[in-house]
Amino acid sequence: MENQQLINALIGGGFAILGWFARELWGAVKELRADLAALREDLPKEYVAKDDYKEDIREIKALLERIFEKLDAKVDK
Repeated sequence: MENQQLINALIGGGFAILGWFARELWGAVKELRADLAALREDLPKEYVAKDDYKEDIREIKALLERIFEKLDAKVDK
């Protein structure tokens, strides 16, 4: 009977450790989901979308091109 009690204690301890580990993983996943939700909210406020950046750069390049054309016209005169 002593062997059976030892086996039961080891299995019980193993399941207890497994349960603790599963609970820790569950909590970590919940925390990661909350962090991801907060990131989804804050990301558009702090960073510029790639398409918006490309459009703004095109506008700046067009303005610089106009300035350089005017400067070239001034130099030629």
